[in-house]
Formats: sequence, C-alpha cells, structure tokens
Amino acid sequence: MIQRTIKKYVIDSLDLYPVIVLTGARQVGKSTLAISLQEEFDFHYVSLDDIDNRRMAIDDPKLFIQYHGYPLIIDEIQYAPILLEVIESICNKARIEQKKSTGLFILTGSQDFQMMRGVSQSLAGRATIINMSPLSVNEIRGVEEKPFKVNMETMKKKFIYRSIDELFKEIHRGYFPELYNRRNHSSEKYYSDYMHTYIDRDVSEIINLKEKLKFHNFMQILASLTGQQLNYASLSKEVEVSAVTIKEWLSVLQASGIIYLLQPYHEMSMKKRIVKAPKVYFTDTGLACYLAKLKDYESLLASHFAGAFMETFVVNEIRKSYLNNNQEFDAYYYRDNNQNEIDLILLENAQLTLIEIKKGVSFKLSDVKAFKQLKNSQYKIKESCILCNTEKNYPLSQNIFVMSVNVI
Repeated sequence: MIQRTIKKYVIDSLDLYPVIVLTGARQVGKSTLAISLQEEFDFHYVSLDDIDNRRMAIDDPKLFIQYHGYPLIIDEIQYAPILLEVIESICNKARIEQKKSTGLFILTGSQDFQMMRGVSQSLAGRATIINMSPLSVNEIRGVEEKPFKVNMETMKKKFIYRSIDELFKEIHRGYFPELYNRRNHSSEKYYSDYMHTYIDRDVSEIINLKEKLKFHNFMQILASLTGQQLNYASLSKEVEVSAVTIKEWLSVLQASGIIYLLQPYHEMSMKKRIVKAPKVYFTDTGLACYLAKLKDYESLLASHFAGAFMETFVVNEIRKSYLNNNQEFDAYYYRDNNQNEIDLILLENAQLTLIEIKKGVSFKLSDVKAFKQLKNSQYKIKESCILCNTEKNYPLSQNIFVMSVNVI
C-alpha cells in the first residue's frame, strides 16, 4: 500500500484535538487511511455507506454512538450530520470531567455543504479539518514530500528525468490510488464508474439535480477548460442553463474536491487593470482527460489541450506538496488587460514566488517579462522560476531559474 504523507499529521492531531475530520473527493484514500489508523490505534470503526448503519445513526444518534463506542472512526459522516451534535456533547463532557478529551473521533466524508456547516457550527474549536488529495508523484515513488520552494537548493536538487511521453502517460492516467494499487486497471473503465457513482449518487444528494445530462455536459465542457479562466456567461450559454446554476454547480464540484479555483492576484495599486475571474483546475488530470474525451496520452500530447493539462498537473502537484504537509496553500495567478500573465504566485511570509509553467525546454528572460508587472509590489519578490520539461536545471538570472517539473 502506498504511504500517504498526510498520515503523519493525522496521527499528530490525535493528541491535539477531540475530532479529526478527513475530507476530500471520493476515492482519494480517506477510508483506507482511516482503516490503517483503526489497526494502529485501536479505534472502533463503522461506515455509513451501510444502509442499516446509516438508518440507525439518523433515527437514534445517541444510541448509535453508545452501541459502537469510542474512540470511533465514522466513515462517510455526511450521510448522518445529526451525529455531530452528539459528538459535540461527548467532547464537552470529556473536558468537564477531565477525562481523555483528544483523539475521540475520526470522521471521513466528502466536503458536503451540510456536513461542513455542521462541523463549523457544532465542532468549532474541537475539530481539525484535514484535506486529502489524490496521490502525489512523490507518494507514488515513495519519496519524502516537502512543500515546494523555489530556491538554489531546489535548483541544484538531483531528480530522475521523465521524458515528455512518460509525463503525459501519467497525466492521462491520473492519480487516484486505485489506479496504482491495481496497475492493470483500465483508467477509462475506472473513470466511467467514478462518474456514474458521482453523478447518480453524490451530486444528486447534494443538489436537486433534475437535468443530469446537462450536468454531465457541463462537466465535460469544464474539463476541457482546466487551467483556464472561467467565463460564466459563456458556460451558461453553452450548457443552456442560467449563470446562477453554473455558479451553483461549480460550488458543488469545488465542495466535493473535484475542482480547485485559483483566484486572481491583486493589490490596491493594480486593482483596476487585473482580471477578476478565477481559473479552474480539475484536481485530477485523469478524470479531466476522461471527461474531455482524450482517449490516450498521444491524443492529449498532440492536442491544443497539452499546455493546459501540464499546467493543471504542476499546480496540482505544488498544491499537494503543501496540503500533504498540512500547510496552507496561499496561491494566485496574475493576468491584466494587456494580456500579461503569471501562471502561479505563491504568497508566503510576506514574500512572493512567481512561477511560469511551460511545456518546452529552452527559455530566455523575455519569456518571463510578465514578472516585471509585480516589480512595485508591496511584497518582496523571492526567487522565481519557469517549470518545464528541461533535462537540466539552469539559471536565467540571479533570482530566476529554469527547472524541471520533476523537482516538485
């Protein structure tokens, strides 16, 4: 079984919080991680995927907890959010009676609106929320994962070079654990089943989805737009639903961990000239390939989607490197009305790291001329870079590097 980087932080949280909430898209490995903790830390375990368990939890939540006991792992908690009130009461009682009040419950579930609202209201101060992503490249290879930094140490880092064909094979396959636990599993069959489950089960329980065909069409169109700026009016026209519905559906996909919205960067001095719409990224490139009807990696590599899918891959991997280390991913993109664009901006410790993402291998300083748009920023500009398919890292200047995507 592939070891998950985030597991260390879940274990650390058992000594700090009464409740740990594991969230993320379906099939990213939440249940597998929870079951491994059951075996190591002597937790009781129950899944609300089981209809009888779910009925008992909803009908008599107090009896449900008494019957199963605790410390307890409750898988798929979104199916019975009423349990959160009972869990709150147990946590409060443990504190008052000065009994063990940490590591009492591990809850897993998708980021369903009702569940997350319940966690915020009932378990404020009692729970930590840890987001799980699909597998990272580092996890697949069994390499230690640290938050990605652009500096001289990273530029000099030794890495195993993957050809562009190897990279795009992986981008096309995607990063769900099941595809790596069962290497012979057809990715097309896997994503077909995933979509059937997601649309017919999960989404229908989140919103009253009367027009499933239009929603499916919406997801297909959105997948072809990964790595691009959202245009709500254009999406509304193409899918033939209102802009309000488009925003509602985007919120559902975002809350369910299917997409990630990267917000535009601005400071007061540049507010008038920058774009305001976010960019959309599917959190798994394999799912996006399936929805965009890119049947194999050769089709992807030869298509006009190649650059956007590579950008999606890079943004996802950098984001995972932060989330998997339980750190905030404070990131943006820049685009102004003169078409100057910076693909990714990381804000950390009042300093900016500027990142351009390219499919090629050889670049000049003129390829990052957009970096100059932030020369008067209120923040200091740290070392910045172009991430690309180069076989060897090299500097363009003292503070701007060209680096392989393999160093992430």
